[in-house]
Amino acid sequence: MKSKAGLLVLVLCLATATNLVADPDANFYVFLCLGQSNMEGFPGIEEEDKRAVDDRFQVLATVDFPNLGRIKGNWYSAVPPLCRGNTGLCPADYFGRILVANLPAEIRVGVVNVSVAGCKIELFEKDTFQTYASTAPSWMANIIKLYDGNPYQYLVDMAKRAQKNGVIKGILLHQGESNTNDKEWPQKVKGIYDNLIQDLNLRAEEVPLLAGELVSADQRGACANMNAIIAELPQTIANAYVISSQGCVSRPDHLHFAPTGYRELGKRYAEKMLSLLVIRQR
Repeated sequence: MKSKAGLLVLVLCLATATNLVADPDANFYVFLCLGQSNMEGFPGIEEEDKRAVDDRFQVLATVDFPNLGRIKGNWYSAVPPLCRGNTGLCPADYFGRILVANLPAEIRVGVVNVSVAGCKIELFEKDTFQTYASTAPSWMANIIKLYDGNPYQYLVDMAKRAQKNGVIKGILLHQGESNTNDKEWPQKVKGIYDNLIQDLNLRAEEVPLLAGELVSADQRGACANMNAIIAELPQTIANAYVISSQGCVSRPDHLHFAPTGYRELGKRYAEKMLSLLVIRQR
């Protein structure tokens, strides 16, 4: 009798422990963000961008943010910066704000941002990134170290952590300045996208890739001719979409967007994603 009673207690304890492990919330939509400095967010956050961030919009701290009291691996209200403590406003900021403003009240949105200023897309290539990383200047190497020397794997690890809480619904990319005129860029991006889909056990038809254009010709963009190559991405990835940067105001360097430009570009990412979410829910 004692052995049976003990077994019953053990079964009840195991059942209780199992129930305490919550399943991912299907109403928590997670988006992965990667790229170079424009996805990091160029330093400089205006006061209006720090106010009135809906708590339904969250950011996973992928590194510690000592100045903001954020600890790696935890979710926080998505007040910028979203990438690292010394970065700025980026397209993901208003992407998330517009999404929560237009999705049902029970839906939350989370972003996971692993981006490296100045990097070529090769830094995110799973099997060959070391070749490029070994050539990085010291300032870039210091950023790479924050991501354990391997930004791609770091993004995967952070994404897996996010999958414990929510469901990955899309990938946001803003990169290309450092690959200007590289006609192989779309194929390189496809390799990274395919690896993310495989390593995170996702279905490509359910996880679109949204790639933003660089500062456009109407803003005298220093790398605007790369947009013609970015435009080819949907021919390489069936579920890829290009987000126009036309009219998005740039900074005087003609490489980075001004805050108003980031807001508009983020809005355009969101509008495209909203249209895709509606299509998938029909």
